[in-house]
Amino acid sequence: MLKGNRHVMSESARPIARTSAPWIALLVIILLAASSAAGYFWWQLRAAATQPAAISLAPPPAPVFMVLETFTVNVANPDNDLDRVLYVGLTLRLPNEETRKTFSDYLPLVRSRLLLLLSRQQASELASPQGKQGLIDKIKQTLAEPLVAGQPPQVVDDVLFTAFILR
Repeated sequence: MLKGNRHVMSESARPIARTSAPWIALLVIILLAASSAAGYFWWQLRAAATQPAAISLAPPPAPVFMVLETFTVNVANPDNDLDRVLYVGLTLRLPNEETRKTFSDYLPLVRSRLLLLLSRQQASELASPQGKQGLIDKIKQTLAEPLVAGQPPQVVDDVLFTAFILR
């Protein structure tokens, strides 16, 4: 029906229903869920990346060292040459301050044990790196024995040479 130049819809004609509105709402919900999931995973990864750094910031305990005065001893050799001399400086790395105090309290006994051990060494063996490593192992064994009857065995973590001259 026409009224003037305008078209008028009849009252019996129904407007066309919009079917795209539910799809847009569904798309918005999916995008919100995906964004939330991505944000959550990003936050978890970031938190996990910073967490080990906080744990590794704790410094390791300081090592306990005990410096011994240098030893000068005659060493054995196959030629029975008494002029073979070992001049060696030692530093002991110990597990704790208590062991260092025990060694300090019994220092004359510690030095005596080491002097006896060093004087029994063969000059030819000490000239090689394997001989030096063997000496380190022997020093650890010698100092591991209790210093006084009834004491527990001592622990020496490492023996460091601070001077080593064999002539």
